[in-house]
Amino acid sequence: MIDEIFRAEWGRVVASLVGFCRDVDVAEEAAQEAFALAAQRWGRDGTPAEPRAWLVAVGRNKALDRLRRERRLAEKLQLLPPPTETVMPATAIPDERLELIFLCCHPALAPQARVALTLRAVGGLSTAEIARAFLVPEETMKRRLTRARTKIKAAGIPFAVPGEDLLPARLGTVLSVLYLIFNQGYGDQRVDLAAEAIHLARMLAQLMPGEPEVSALLALMLLHDARRDARTRDGELVLLADQDRSRWNAAQIEEGRALLRGTDGPYAVQAAIAALQTEEPIRWAAVADLYARLGELTGSAVVELNRAVAVAETAGPRAALAIVDAVAPALDGYRYLHSTRAELLRRIGDPDGACRAYRRALELTTTEPERRFLERRIAHL
Repeated sequence: MIDEIFRAEWGRVVASLVGFCRDVDVAEEAAQEAFALAAQRWGRDGTPAEPRAWLVAVGRNKALDRLRRERRLAEKLQLLPPPTETVMPATAIPDERLELIFLCCHPALAPQARVALTLRAVGGLSTAEIARAFLVPEETMKRRLTRARTKIKAAGIPFAVPGEDLLPARLGTVLSVLYLIFNQGYGDQRVDLAAEAIHLARMLAQLMPGEPEVSALLALMLLHDARRDARTRDGELVLLADQDRSRWNAAQIEEGRALLRGTDGPYAVQAAIAALQTEEPIRWAAVADLYARLGELTGSAVVELNRAVAVAETAGPRAALAIVDAVAPALDGYRYLHSTRAELLRRIGDPDGACRAYRRALELTTTEPERRFLERRIAHL
């Protein structure tokens, strides 16, 4: 029960506490202490009627305790609203978690630091999970988060929702955060995180209807999420070519396609690729062309890896393997580099090389369905 409440309420609790104490670090620590206390008491006394209100109230007390310990209570109390007031000021933003994302995406912070901070605060992701999303060691990410929090305090960055005229300047980072939260939920089967990202993207689309990349990101999420139920069968991973299309969510696919507006931004191109992948048969040459365009827009090694998958279907595995080998130095810690390379080696008749690559992917995977899939591939070879 407490795990489900953590997943559902973490972002809202942290957002409320940030509005109260104007400090992400204090808010996160207070939220953690509140959830820890809930785990102890609720099992004994039962879950309260309003779990979020209980957690916020306890979190406020914990935050005040820390401020007292740091001997800054008098200074901080001048900034705190009375307990009877709304914890965040009234804004045009319709969800407090979306408010928190815009709060953390201050332009004074490095782009990756903004994304990492909000993944932690809104998504409740651990430092290790955020590090995997950025393809960096956990210690590296820990240092980045520490530096970002230090800069917030040293520079006196205000915890205030930006005016509507300033929202577009932070939009790119906000979209990155939502997409990474979705990917964490989709890749690791965290349905709650993926659903939260879709919900927040819907809110953002209502808030900024004139921004085509917002609609494109929502389309991308819907098109991917529509295939969720078919990605596994009896707990085992099912590849796209083998998925039962009757298990795809046709309404989400239709909605996602309707949101495509023919724009040429990165999320629009990715959404167009996702739409092509729902067709039967898939037009792999068109997919490869779109990945080439996306590579021009992003310069991403991961995009090149995905292009290789499409090239394998049109020009064969050897042509695709050349692309994969070119990006391999930049993606050695990325499990899908090794699983893709293994599949291509298997297809060109190099079982030993394929086994080595599958084993490397197995070392890096974080989900049980993927683990079992890779083990079956190795056993077959």
